[in-house]
Amino acid sequence: MTTDQIILFTLFGGVFVMLLWGRFRYDIVAFSALLLGVILGVVPKADAFSGFGHPATLVVALVLVVSAGLVRSGAVMLITRTMIDSSRKLGAHITIMGAIGGVLSAFMNNVAALALLMPVDIATARKAGRKPAATLMPLSFATILGGMITLIGTPPNIIIAGIRQDQLGESFGMFDFAPVGLVTAGAGLAFVALIGWRLIPRVDDGAQSGVTSETANFVAELTVPKDHPRIGDTLSDLYDVGDETGVQVMGLIRDGRRMFGSGRNVSIREGDALILEASPEALDEFRASENLDFADGRRMTLLEAAEHGLSLIEVVVTENSRINGKSAQSIGLAWRQRTVLMGISRRGRRITDRLRREKVRTGDILLLLTPADCSEEVVTWLNALPLADRGLAVTENKKIWPAALLFGGAVLLASFGLIDLTVALGVVVVGYVVTRIVPLAELYDHIEWPVVVLLGSMIPLGAALETSGGTQLIANLLTDLTTGRPPWVALLVLMVVTMTLSDVLNNTATAIVAAPVGIQMAATLGVNPDPFLMAVAVAASCAFLTPIGHKNNTLILGPGGYNFGDYWRMGLPLEIIVIAVAVPSILFFWPL
Repeated sequence: MTTDQIILFTLFGGVFVMLLWGRFRYDIVAFSALLLGVILGVVPKADAFSGFGHPATLVVALVLVVSAGLVRSGAVMLITRTMIDSSRKLGAHITIMGAIGGVLSAFMNNVAALALLMPVDIATARKAGRKPAATLMPLSFATILGGMITLIGTPPNIIIAGIRQDQLGESFGMFDFAPVGLVTAGAGLAFVALIGWRLIPRVDDGAQSGVTSETANFVAELTVPKDHPRIGDTLSDLYDVGDETGVQVMGLIRDGRRMFGSGRNVSIREGDALILEASPEALDEFRASENLDFADGRRMTLLEAAEHGLSLIEVVVTENSRINGKSAQSIGLAWRQRTVLMGISRRGRRITDRLRREKVRTGDILLLLTPADCSEEVVTWLNALPLADRGLAVTENKKIWPAALLFGGAVLLASFGLIDLTVALGVVVVGYVVTRIVPLAELYDHIEWPVVVLLGSMIPLGAALETSGGTQLIANLLTDLTTGRPPWVALLVLMVVTMTLSDVLNNTATAIVAAPVGIQMAATLGVNPDPFLMAVAVAASCAFLTPIGHKNNTLILGPGGYNFGDYWRMGLPLEIIVIAVAVPSILFFWPL
């Protein structure tokens, strides 16, 4: 073993000990290890920061922006409303989402499948009142499992098919992976849905301090536009939709007259203002799903030209606030600041007038719709106290289909190899910015930068291990270990080692290293190399112990609030099940 190999193995060991300890944040640990590798001379200076431009790192960053665009456009809400029920029990939800994720990832890149479903899962968790940590990891594992079924489902399958073409003269076909992949994925999904999710540690976000509006409901108004499909329905027909989205339909205003309890059987007309009580998120979802207008529609033209999109902000009115004792209309909130009053939270006290004419009181919490680049100016002008930014966004429901078609087209082209996935996702991001689905000012806010630093730091270290001969050293030891033993033992050992490497290195790099080793092992034993290639395909894809082995696991690290050491709790038994099911399946479908 060379000096460089000793240093690199020591660095990797130290990184994993520190990450499992959890005393320091994972991005600081990884970046420190990278710098130490450069100082010790095992990572070339020219390649020190190559990981930050690596396709894997770019895919993670781009997917997070694409996910935000799918949420902002309303595409995620459409999927949530038609396919997902937040009232389902946790186990049933995980089963359904896992099945959908497994099927999607078989016919599109599994990273793209997670990108589509992750915001759906987060939105459903919010509606159900639970943390996303309970469901994001099962969803990630399900999309990884589903990707094994076809050639295009995951990068290792494509790489292994290419290596088979180069070394054996013929590639694998689109569905050659399906027999083993279906059996293995089925067993894995069953474990995740029935048992695995129960092993995830509870993630505690900690108690929030200060003034918050997380439990505050706002009294708000939304108007019925011309030719709306709800015209002619009664107000009570909206109750079920309101219950689904967490909105209480209190009544309506028509020609200046308020109708509450007695108005439940009144037919809805064009121009009616619906009186609602809801949280900001629920209010926006109800507006987008029912295609209703903002109450101050005549003044919305002032906002629609906003270059950087719209934002929802929450402020507390103080004694010295400009609006205290006055109404939004009297101070000219709309025409002076291009801001619309969306709702008022008055802690149980009655609001008796139209929102824009209602006199605001000290202690009221106002929900304001403002141009994204002017929010701070509006708060300063009002002399109000801003609440903690909760990332409230305005759903652009008129852009659902452009957002969905742009994403679907890019994924389709990437799935058939007509364009690289990284480039395809980049085109989607640019398209979302140009069409203002994702405001330019918010573009970088959606990227989990600690995750980017983690991945960008670990990739050069993995590449250094490969170039130093460290991975080849492992391959040689593996070959020596299995010499003279039955072929199925060699197949088993190859799977275990490949899966272990995939948890440490990128799964693409693992497939590149392990596939030739599998072919060589088969040649030494004088058996068919295809079972060994299938073993590498399954093992390289199934990286469940860490957040760095597979991009899907990296993607959920931030949104799920996981620690580095949380993955193995469900991942270790899942990897054991995969090996236990895959080895006999390979031997059955691909005889030695």
